[in-house]
Amino acid sequence: MNQTSAKSNWEFLPHDLIVLAYVTLMALLIILFGEPTGQNSNALIFYLGMIVLVVLIVRYFPEGDSRWWAFIRIGYPALLFTFFYRTTGGLMSLFHNGFFDPKVTALETSIFGISPSLYIDQHLTGWRWLNELLSFGYFSYYFMILGLLLLILFRRQYRIMISAVTALCTAFFISYLVFVLYPVESPRWFYAAHYTEPIHGWIFRSLVEMVIGQGGLHGGGMPSSHVGVALVVMFYSLRYYYRFGLVLLPLNILLAAGTIWGRFHYLSDVVTGIMVGIVPVWIVWHFYDNRKTNMEATGVYKEVPTS
Repeated sequence: MNQTSAKSNWEFLPHDLIVLAYVTLMALLIILFGEPTGQNSNALIFYLGMIVLVVLIVRYFPEGDSRWWAFIRIGYPALLFTFFYRTTGGLMSLFHNGFFDPKVTALETSIFGISPSLYIDQHLTGWRWLNELLSFGYFSYYFMILGLLLLILFRRQYRIMISAVTALCTAFFISYLVFVLYPVESPRWFYAAHYTEPIHGWIFRSLVEMVIGQGGLHGGGMPSSHVGVALVVMFYSLRYYYRFGLVLLPLNILLAAGTIWGRFHYLSDVVTGIMVGIVPVWIVWHFYDNRKTNMEATGVYKEVPTS
């Protein structure tokens, strides 16, 4: 079978259903709780458009032999996560008129006596080499998803790709939904007037500041989707591509620490981000391991042996 002769059987893969469930839920929330004008209207159009896009992909991108055909069919959500992320930014006031940073910082102060972000500012940010190392860990996030998907694609292990993309969608969409339900602006805004020391680096600190300045979401603090998604990538890598997973292990540690050190997240955001990484993987592995035999029997993206 190839992409030019394949006939669509309207086979909805697990990640298709996750995407459809999320965009339908968000569209309903806008209709029920938001005024469908201005930014909310644009978001509503976006989510309805995503429904149409998923249906078209399922209909016109059936199973095929080409690696890149399979990448589009299975990995298309990875090409859309940025658009989902940016659309979420216009919905921070859908349920709340402010942010919940005072509650988060009060909790952390009651536990530690001082916010970890303020402690780092007052005592540790003078170590430029450490600033740069943790910024490198944070910046590595932007290559993790692509690295895993290309590795899977190269080996044509499409069942693994379906499972990984399903877990990634679940982690991302949980994060985006919590952003709207419990918006937290993050330390770099909430503590902006309290910081006394700038964070200096050489290369990676500047790169991180550039990326956050261009695409950061004001209100997307909890959970840390960076931490959660990076954990998903690491878990899949350790399970299926052990050497790559070992490379990601220290990067995940640096990333988690770098989110706090760089003033992008509270410690609470990292903890909830860890949960966002663990829970989807457990659910998808439990579901997928029980279903993959049936998928093989029906011919849906059978595993392709590698030499």
